[in-house]
Amino acid sequence: MGENIRVAVRVRPFNQREMERGAKLIVDMQGTNTLLSNPQDLNAEPKKFSFDHSYWSHDGYKEDGEGYMHATDDRYCDQSRVFNDLGEGVLKNAWLGYNCSLFAYGQTGSGKSYSIVGYGANRGVIPVVCQNLFSKISEKQKDNPADEYEVWLSMIEIYNEQVRDLLNAATMKIKGGLKIREHPKKGFYVEKLTQVKVSSYENIELKMELGTKNRTIASTAMNATSSRAHTIVAMSFIQKAKNAQGQEMTKTSVINLVDLAGSERAASTAATGDRLKEGAAINQSLSTLGNVISALADKAMDSVKGKKIIVPFRDSALTRLLKTALGGNSKTIMMAAISPADINYDESLSTLKFADRVKRIKTKASVNESPTEKLIRELREENAKLMKMLGVPGAGLPDQEEQPEQQGAGEISAEEKEKMRKELEEELRAQMQQNESELEEAKKSFQEKLEASKREFEKEKEELQKREREEQKRKKKPYFWNLNEDPALSGIVSHFVERTKILIGKGEKCHIKLTGLSILEEHALVEVDGGAIFITVMSGAKITINGDPLTTKLELHHNDRVVFSSGHVYVLHHPHQFKKAEKDGKKFEVVTWDQVHQEIAEKSGYDVNRKGKTEAELLLQEDLISLMPMVNEVNAISEELDKKKHFDIALVSPQARGLSDGRTFVMVKMLDLVQGNYWMWDRNKFINRKYKMEEMYQNMIDGHDWNVSAEIDPFYEDIHSHVLIGQSQIHLKCLAYQIGFEESIIITDYEARERGFLQIEIQPLKCDGTPIGDDDEEYFVEDPEELIGKTLTYQFKILGAKGLPAKISEHVYCEFRLYLDDTTKKTEEVSSKNPDWNWSTIFSHTPVTKQLLTYLNDEPLIVEVWGKQRVEGKKSAEQLTTKQLKSLNEKEKITTVMKKVAANPTSANLDIAVALRKVETMLKMINDLKAVVTEAKQNSLTTVDISSLEEILTPENTKLEEVDKIIQLEKENQESQVCSVQ
Repeated sequence: MGENIRVAVRVRPFNQREMERGAKLIVDMQGTNTLLSNPQDLNAEPKKFSFDHSYWSHDGYKEDGEGYMHATDDRYCDQSRVFNDLGEGVLKNAWLGYNCSLFAYGQTGSGKSYSIVGYGANRGVIPVVCQNLFSKISEKQKDNPADEYEVWLSMIEIYNEQVRDLLNAATMKIKGGLKIREHPKKGFYVEKLTQVKVSSYENIELKMELGTKNRTIASTAMNATSSRAHTIVAMSFIQKAKNAQGQEMTKTSVINLVDLAGSERAASTAATGDRLKEGAAINQSLSTLGNVISALADKAMDSVKGKKIIVPFRDSALTRLLKTALGGNSKTIMMAAISPADINYDESLSTLKFADRVKRIKTKASVNESPTEKLIRELREENAKLMKMLGVPGAGLPDQEEQPEQQGAGEISAEEKEKMRKELEEELRAQMQQNESELEEAKKSFQEKLEASKREFEKEKEELQKREREEQKRKKKPYFWNLNEDPALSGIVSHFVERTKILIGKGEKCHIKLTGLSILEEHALVEVDGGAIFITVMSGAKITINGDPLTTKLELHHNDRVVFSSGHVYVLHHPHQFKKAEKDGKKFEVVTWDQVHQEIAEKSGYDVNRKGKTEAELLLQEDLISLMPMVNEVNAISEELDKKKHFDIALVSPQARGLSDGRTFVMVKMLDLVQGNYWMWDRNKFINRKYKMEEMYQNMIDGHDWNVSAEIDPFYEDIHSHVLIGQSQIHLKCLAYQIGFEESIIITDYEARERGFLQIEIQPLKCDGTPIGDDDEEYFVEDPEELIGKTLTYQFKILGAKGLPAKISEHVYCEFRLYLDDTTKKTEEVSSKNPDWNWSTIFSHTPVTKQLLTYLNDEPLIVEVWGKQRVEGKKSAEQLTTKQLKSLNEKEKITTVMKKVAANPTSANLDIAVALRKVETMLKMINDLKAVVTEAKQNSLTTVDISSLEEILTPENTKLEEVDKIIQLEKENQESQVCSVQ
């Protein structure tokens, strides 16, 4: 009988975002139970989950002078308690020779790494386990110097189904990542994985810092989304000592620390109705992990009677490597982290359900101990067996001749057979190499290992000194430090400003090398002049400083935010300026990834002020800020792959989506730069496509076949699919008085642009179905409530449309849904920019209710107009690159604006006159103010007479107001011209 995986759940305090949103607490913990309330129905019974441990860390704590969070009541769980409950067991089992696995699972930003790794003085389980492990090794070696203890470390990342060795940057460039092999006894392992010997926790920290740095650089270069990656840190602990009979025994324990990707991603990125929703390899590991957990839980509970349960470990890279931890020889713990806030209810519920399934899984751990001689003998025997298999043609692979009965569908072709033979041979050679490596290590004498340990110690000492030197350098020299969407990867990469001229780019001559999307050979030049730092953007490059595009040479200051292209985000730290500002009492806020992109959104014209905003407006802001860098990224990918598509943010109101109310959504508009056609994608569809685009780009970088067929191309949309031209809002209030009407109603798109006119007619009917005419006064009502309890019947006609865009005038139809109807009414399809449908239907409401009258009085009927786009691109445009087409598209926009200006020169000239006058006035005011301040400084004055400032400010403003009044009168005289242009 095995034992169940131990599961702990922990809830953190509110974060800044949740506090700004005024989030409500929906999590409670009672003993080992976790309770989650539905924010839509707080009076309902909360959902209850029971685990081995439920840790309350939301409140009830106080921070001491060193930054450690101490409990101020019995309920709060600090880091020490987590270690005592979980870490002590890991440490004990490692010494006994058991494999141990520790999982961190939860929504991105839920604090899942805090319990495992910790932060600052609040060290997590793993740092304390490591420190205690090395302390105990030192104690034991004092008592028994002949005993041997070794700790080896490896660190991998799984991203997009590819395995990367984070301790060896050179392997990050291997196409397709490192290979996963299967050993008949030890299970799945990563071939050629770097394992480094460590002798202290400080050494482990250094190696993990190196791995994190490699991960940060690689994720930026590959444009990878760090929150989608899984990391596995493995420590192999080997003990060699003689038993009571004097026989040398080897005891091995592997401690796996698994930090899984954000749990919310698997659900939120599947775009409903999108043909590529199942395709992204980036989702494969998490979705497969869910399937594995479900299968293992069913297996443990024996819930599927009489049916053999197949656990799909082989379906993803992650689950293959976690097979031992989840279904084999391991004592496993999972730490699930959840947010306390109502705005994260769905993600928290998903995490708790996942954890509830995990706790049912059983593993069968056994002590990994054998005589050392036996291990060496088994490795030799296994290698001899493998060599024999490799030496015999077809060894291990059945020949076709031996299977005459297998014909037709079961027949193996010569090509398939040869492929299988090569794969088998490759697998056997990999096993031999792995065994040989272990054999060499096992055969080393005590003296050889002692010498190797001394060399490792010296190397470790050198690395620690190097880190100390770099820390001292940070206090004196300016440097750029990186920002990442994953806070754990921020501040990992530093580039010091140590020359008077520093070239930045991907070229060989560059002093600071950046790689990735849209980074040029020479991207930027940084110059130092007397302590001041200047930056110049090179021709064709894109850089933003504090949210503004860089166009000229600019001086940088402490805490300035610099974005190179779309993916490299850096902050300047200037020690001299920082110290001077501190003396002057100035404080700098910590720069975050969200802040940088919020700043860019604000400078792009979006309202990002959070004060006084409704819940819907705050959600809109968050969606906007999160999508903007993604849109920039896919535009860069489109340029690199020359896909001739451009993407833009689109804010779509509920009315534009055919709803009478609701929140405004952020959507993405994809424009075909050759044909001029466009498609609207919702957030989920766009994010799902973005991951496929990243895969395509990475395949291009790796030299793989990336130019896929249209069916699986994330940039492709069927030109023959319908798109929404716009919608008309029809107010039905007249029906509440039994009055008919015929109208030509404007059709507007999501940008509120006029797209044509819809001709409709509504005619109330008598009981016999004849129209109510002007002479039928007895049918009219003065008060709509007179209709309550009676029957209201009317004919609704869609006669046609006028002035639709010629570009979207194929197969045009209208559709709508009236009141409480379950079915959508739809006209036939007509190809014309002025389609005539002459479509009609009859509606009858029996009896009329107050709810119906409220609908007729207050809510408009939304009629959507759909059509197919024409294919009419210029052949010459196909010869241009995506970058050239984008430039041409921008010029066409400017030309359109200029044509409008030409159509109404008086109005346009007046606008320009106002703008120029304001600029001139402001410049004069600034120069006059500078003169007053300079004069005051020269005379050693600390104050300035208010009257002198009023003389500068008041007269010109008065004049400007008078000018504005005159211009406004002129504009009013031109009113008819302005209206005609609009």
